[in-house]
Amino acid sequence: MAEPSRAVSAPRIDGGRFLIVEARYYDSIGALLLAGATRALESAGATYDRVNVDGALEIPTGLVITIDAAATEGRPYDGAVALGCVIRGETFHFEIVAGESARALMDVSVQRKLPLGNGVLTADTIAQAEERADPKRGDKGGDAARAAIGLALLKRRVGGR
Repeated sequence: MAEPSRAVSAPRIDGGRFLIVEARYYDSIGALLLAGATRALESAGATYDRVNVDGALEIPTGLVITIDAAATEGRPYDGAVALGCVIRGETFHFEIVAGESARALMDVSVQRKLPLGNGVLTADTIAQAEERADPKRGDKGGDAARAAIGLALLKRRVGGR
Protein backbone atom coordinates (compact mmCIF):
# COMPACT_ATOMS: atom_id res chain seq x y z
CA MET A 1 0.00 0.00 0.00
CA ALA A 2 1.32 3.44 -0.90
CA GLU A 3 2.07 5.95 1.74
CA PRO A 4 -0.15 9.02 1.66
CA SER A 5 1.10 12.00 -0.30
CA ARG A 6 2.60 14.58 1.97
CA ALA A 7 4.28 17.91 1.62
CA VAL A 8 7.49 17.65 3.59
CA SER A 9 10.13 20.31 3.53
CA ALA A 10 13.69 20.01 4.70
CA PRO A 11 15.12 22.56 7.08
CA ARG A 12 17.43 25.10 5.44
CA ILE A 13 21.10 24.24 5.11
CA ASP A 14 22.26 27.13 2.97
CA GLY A 15 25.71 26.44 1.60
CA GLY A 16 25.48 22.75 2.41
CA ARG A 17 27.30 20.50 -0.03
CA PHE A 18 26.07 16.94 -0.55
CA LEU A 19 27.02 13.92 -2.58
CA ILE A 20 24.42 11.74 -4.24
CA VAL A 21 25.61 8.24 -5.09
CA GLU A 22 23.10 6.36 -7.16
CA ALA A 23 22.83 2.93 -8.65
CA ARG A 24 20.72 3.13 -11.79
CA TYR A 25 20.20 -0.61 -12.20
CA TYR A 26 16.48 0.15 -12.44
CA ASP A 27 16.70 3.39 -14.39
CA SER A 28 13.08 4.54 -14.12
CA ILE A 29 13.05 3.98 -10.35
CA GLY A 30 16.42 5.71 -10.05
CA ALA A 31 15.06 8.72 -11.92
CA LEU A 32 12.17 9.00 -9.46
CA LEU A 33 14.48 8.69 -6.44
CA LEU A 34 16.84 11.30 -7.88
CA ALA A 35 13.98 13.71 -8.57
CA GLY A 36 12.85 13.55 -4.95
CA ALA A 37 16.37 13.85 -3.54
CA THR A 38 17.41 16.79 -5.71
CA ARG A 39 14.16 18.63 -5.03
CA ALA A 40 14.69 18.24 -1.26
CA LEU A 41 18.32 19.38 -1.44
CA GLU A 42 17.58 22.36 -3.65
CA SER A 43 14.63 23.48 -1.52
CA ALA A 44 16.92 23.35 1.53
CA GLY A 45 19.48 25.63 -0.12
CA ALA A 46 22.07 22.88 -0.62
CA THR A 47 24.20 22.03 -3.63
CA TYR A 48 25.09 18.52 -4.70
CA ASP A 49 27.34 16.45 -6.88
CA ARG A 50 26.20 13.17 -8.33
CA VAL A 51 28.02 9.95 -9.18
CA ASN A 52 26.61 6.77 -10.64
CA VAL A 53 27.64 3.22 -9.85
CA ASP A 54 26.48 -0.09 -11.29
CA GLY A 55 24.44 -1.51 -8.43
CA ALA A 56 23.53 -1.28 -4.75
CA LEU A 57 26.61 -3.20 -3.63
CA GLU A 58 28.83 -0.62 -5.33
CA ILE A 59 27.23 2.40 -3.64
CA PRO A 60 29.33 2.28 -0.43
CA THR A 61 32.62 1.99 -2.35
CA GLY A 62 31.64 4.75 -4.77
CA LEU A 63 30.71 6.88 -1.78
CA VAL A 64 34.06 6.40 -0.04
CA ILE A 65 36.10 6.97 -3.22
CA THR A 66 34.27 10.21 -3.94
CA ILE A 67 34.22 11.67 -0.41
CA ASP A 68 37.93 10.91 -0.01
CA ALA A 69 38.74 12.62 -3.32
CA ALA A 70 36.67 15.66 -2.34
CA ALA A 71 38.36 15.89 1.07
CA THR A 72 41.80 15.65 -0.55
CA GLU A 73 40.84 18.55 -2.84
CA GLY A 74 39.77 20.61 0.19
CA ARG A 75 36.09 20.42 -0.78
CA PRO A 76 34.53 18.02 1.75
CA TYR A 77 30.87 17.14 1.69
CA ASP A 78 28.47 17.97 4.49
CA GLY A 79 26.61 14.74 3.85
CA ALA A 80 25.61 12.14 1.32
CA VAL A 81 22.53 10.47 -0.11
CA ALA A 82 22.57 6.87 -1.34
CA LEU A 83 19.96 6.00 -3.96
CA GLY A 84 19.17 2.66 -5.54
CA CYS A 85 16.75 -0.22 -5.64
CA VAL A 86 16.88 -3.94 -4.97
CA ILE A 87 13.92 -6.03 -6.17
CA ARG A 88 13.25 -9.45 -4.67
CA GLY A 89 13.85 -12.24 -7.12
CA GLU A 90 13.61 -15.99 -6.92
CA THR A 91 17.00 -16.52 -5.30
CA PHE A 92 18.77 -15.59 -2.06
CA HIS A 93 20.71 -12.87 -3.93
CA PHE A 94 18.15 -10.23 -2.85
CA GLU A 95 18.92 -10.77 0.83
CA ILE A 96 22.67 -10.54 0.25
CA VAL A 97 22.52 -7.36 -1.82
CA ALA A 98 19.94 -5.64 0.38
CA GLY A 99 21.59 -6.55 3.67
CA GLU A 100 25.21 -6.03 2.69
CA SER A 101 24.65 -2.69 0.97
CA ALA A 102 22.73 -1.40 4.02
CA ARG A 103 25.39 -2.72 6.41
CA ALA A 104 28.23 -1.14 4.43
CA LEU A 105 26.43 2.20 4.22
CA MET A 106 25.87 2.18 7.97
CA ASP A 107 29.51 1.28 8.57
CA VAL A 108 30.74 4.17 6.39
CA SER A 109 28.35 6.63 8.00
CA VAL A 110 29.21 5.71 11.59
CA GLN A 111 32.97 5.20 11.15
CA ARG A 112 33.42 8.45 9.24
CA LYS A 113 30.74 10.43 11.08
CA LEU A 114 29.21 11.11 7.67
CA PRO A 115 25.61 12.36 7.64
CA LEU A 116 24.01 9.87 5.27
CA GLY A 117 20.50 9.33 4.03
CA ASN A 118 19.87 5.79 2.85
CA GLY A 119 17.49 5.82 -0.10
CA VAL A 120 18.21 2.30 -1.31
CA LEU A 121 14.77 0.77 -1.72
CA THR A 122 14.04 -2.89 -1.15
CA ALA A 123 10.80 -4.12 -2.66
CA ASP A 124 9.06 -7.28 -3.77
CA THR A 125 8.01 -5.84 -7.14
CA ILE A 126 8.86 -3.04 -9.52
CA ALA A 127 5.38 -1.59 -8.94
CA GLN A 128 6.05 -1.35 -5.18
CA ALA A 129 9.41 0.30 -5.81
CA GLU A 130 7.92 2.81 -8.25
CA GLU A 131 5.25 3.76 -5.73
CA ARG A 132 7.79 4.28 -2.96
CA ALA A 133 10.20 6.19 -5.21
CA ASP A 134 7.66 8.52 -6.81
CA PRO A 135 8.04 12.01 -5.27
CA LYS A 136 4.25 12.44 -5.43
CA ARG A 137 3.55 9.25 -3.49
CA GLY A 138 6.32 7.72 -1.36
CA ASP A 139 9.19 10.18 -2.01
CA LYS A 140 11.88 7.94 -0.54
CA GLY A 141 14.59 9.87 -2.41
CA GLY A 142 13.39 13.07 -0.77
CA ASP A 143 13.19 11.32 2.60
CA ALA A 144 16.79 10.16 2.26
CA ALA A 145 17.96 13.67 1.39
CA ARG A 146 16.05 15.17 4.31
CA ALA A 147 17.61 12.59 6.65
CA ALA A 148 21.10 13.55 5.45
CA ILE A 149 20.29 17.25 5.86
CA GLY A 150 19.01 16.68 9.40
CA LEU A 151 22.16 14.82 10.40
CA ALA A 152 24.38 17.46 8.77
CA LEU A 153 22.59 20.16 10.75
CA LEU A 154 23.05 18.13 13.94
CA LYS A 155 26.76 17.79 13.18
CA ARG A 156 27.05 21.55 12.65
CA ARG A 157 25.11 22.29 15.83
CA VAL A 158 27.30 20.11 18.05
CA GLY A 159 30.52 21.34 16.47
CA GLY A 160 31.40 18.39 14.30
CA ARG A 161 32.00 20.31 11.08
